[in-house]
Amino acid sequence: MYLSTIYLEYILKLQSPKLINSTLSKLLDSSDSLTSAKNVADDQIITKSNSFSKFDKKYKNNFYSQDIEDIKKNKSKLAKKNRKSSTILDISQENIFINNSNDLFETKSLDDSILKIQKTNKKKYKNKIEQVSKNNTIIGLDQKQNFSNLNNTSKSILINVPLTIQELSNKLNIPEAEIITYLFLKKGISVTINQVIDIDVAEEVACSYNFDILKSDKTNQQYDIKCINEFSDSFISKVRRSPIITILGHADHGKTTLLDSILKTNLVKKEYGGITQNISGYEIEWENNSNLYKLVFLDTPGHEAFESMRFRSVQVTDIVLLVVAADDGLQLQTIEAINYINKMNLSCIVVINKIDKKNINISNIQKDLSTHNMLSEKLGGSINIVEVSALSGQNIDILLSTICKLSDTKNFTADNKADGYGIILESYLDKQRGPIANVIVQSGVVKLGDIVVASNTYGKVKSIINTNSVKINKSLPSSIVKILGFDLVPQVGTSFKVVNSEKEAKNYSSSYLKNDNLHKTLKSLNTRITSNNNLKARQLKLIIKTDTQGSLEAILNLLSKISQIKVQLNIVSANFGIISNMDVELALATNSRIISFNINNRSKINALIKKNNISFENFYVIYHLFDYIKTSMLELIDPEYDKNFIGSAIVQTVFQINKRFVAGCIVKEGKLKKMSYIHITRKNKVVYQGILTSLKYIKEDIEEVFANNECGLMCDYNFWQENDFIQAYDLIPKNKTL
Repeated sequence: MYLSTIYLEYILKLQSPKLINSTLSKLLDSSDSLTSAKNVADDQIITKSNSFSKFDKKYKNNFYSQDIEDIKKNKSKLAKKNRKSSTILDISQENIFINNSNDLFETKSLDDSILKIQKTNKKKYKNKIEQVSKNNTIIGLDQKQNFSNLNNTSKSILINVPLTIQELSNKLNIPEAEIITYLFLKKGISVTINQVIDIDVAEEVACSYNFDILKSDKTNQQYDIKCINEFSDSFISKVRRSPIITILGHADHGKTTLLDSILKTNLVKKEYGGITQNISGYEIEWENNSNLYKLVFLDTPGHEAFESMRFRSVQVTDIVLLVVAADDGLQLQTIEAINYINKMNLSCIVVINKIDKKNINISNIQKDLSTHNMLSEKLGGSINIVEVSALSGQNIDILLSTICKLSDTKNFTADNKADGYGIILESYLDKQRGPIANVIVQSGVVKLGDIVVASNTYGKVKSIINTNSVKINKSLPSSIVKILGFDLVPQVGTSFKVVNSEKEAKNYSSSYLKNDNLHKTLKSLNTRITSNNNLKARQLKLIIKTDTQGSLEAILNLLSKISQIKVQLNIVSANFGIISNMDVELALATNSRIISFNINNRSKINALIKKNNISFENFYVIYHLFDYIKTSMLELIDPEYDKNFIGSAIVQTVFQINKRFVAGCIVKEGKLKKMSYIHITRKNKVVYQGILTSLKYIKEDIEEVFANNECGLMCDYNFWQENDFIQAYDLIPKNKTL
């Protein structure tokens, strides 16, 4: 824009305001030297005389309409109004040239009308521009909310699962673009916002922003399980109910053997591998002080992989039996259970098992328990400790009496007249009966014909089966039963409730936000970006089928802990139920292996798998499955070797035999051996590395030659020169690691 003065003939071009500390004459002399720092003048300061471009003038016939004439009239009036109200600037006032680049649009020395953007000649863009402006405003507000408090963010963070870039951004409160830029510039890793990065990469990003990495505390994991009291109300009538007792402890500490001793059964022999791999419920009646007590037991798996099952059990339990082997003491899963007990304030009885073994020290176990806030009554605490031998049945009666006394003290109650609700402990698809849910009724009554809803599925109760495999008409509080009738397999760990009508069930299931933990785990397993992602990782493609949803969850959680730096696990499909023709076709199309757990295939499926030569394995013990997958991944890794120096030689002459070149050498140190690994060095530079394929003395093939002896050798290298230096090594295979 051109600004003219009243008193001078000069015209000063102000493309951008600049800080000028000089007199008027100095200013006029140096006006040509002004440089542009902003494009405001070019883009935004537009005069009224330049309202139409040359293009508009050339095609002005296109604008003769009543609307355009009205626009011109209004425009003319606006121009006159602006001329009247405009401020005349006097360049003799030096303060108008003070540098206000930081607040250019707010300075009082310039009229606001100068900075107005020219209106577009086409009205059809008006709505689009307004919409873009609104969107930009919204984005700006979101960015301010997300990143304005970046400096106030807690600098301690726990990263125990692989994350997408977006999830990591939300966790660190750092823009996604910053993280993507960091990974590309610092690590050479190209990622998008939805790609998953491995734990070590995510931790490295967090450390670069000065975050402290916390160690994983499994008891602090936030499972997306609905609150167990989600459907509870203020009950008017409450009656006493049976206690729910969960048996927790480390693997092989005798949990199932203890339950066998209580139930007078032999469950251990029925378990594959002698370990528990699912949640099982049992009910017994026990007489104590002339009163008959009904006790409900939950047996839980102790293997590390079944952490989610154990967590679901403690969510519904009243009393925990913490089993500790007298000859093994406190182990990893024992401490996990103790953390559950302390943080959830659960009633607990410590059962020290295997007291019939030799060389045990129970006092040491009690001391170890005290370090985890588990003080026995003898030491002034409130924890009951009962010493038993599950094999011989010693003190089992004392344990049951202790449970009954604790139940009397706690006085567990529930409403036995209201509509029932509880928790889905396990679910699976039966090929004959359809979806089946193993549930525990926490309160109320579930009857045949009731409409039940759980997560995103509902149905009419067709059958109720108790722990003795007997069909019953209704289930009371503290009962563990199988319910048949759901339309779909309900998600384990979620609540269920009896509702009044199918319409109410539909409304609830449609509004339920599906929590697909299995999908999240699969996402973290597949297409994961690792720290050396530039190397082309090998892939192991799997199709996994299991008997129950809980088993599938445990297997996927176990696989997610395997390092995928060298070999990438690609879970093509993971589901529960029998293997179908579609699974076989998918395996054939994707060149995948089929892995099943606790599934008995039909003969037709077995024949189809064999016919198509598909790799297939079925397992009944989870750690056998884990070992197989880990071994299969290791087989895909190229072997690595340690080099052990065995000797050296110098090339004295080079000659040709049958179009191949032979190096005539003298061994200087140690020995040369056929099939050893050699380095050929010339002028302190290694020119070849490879295998010594042929070794001769005169014309005889030999296996090795020692120091101060001559020999001829050949390998895949043919550019020998005299005085080449040869070093020989034995290759010792390294143990493969993931």
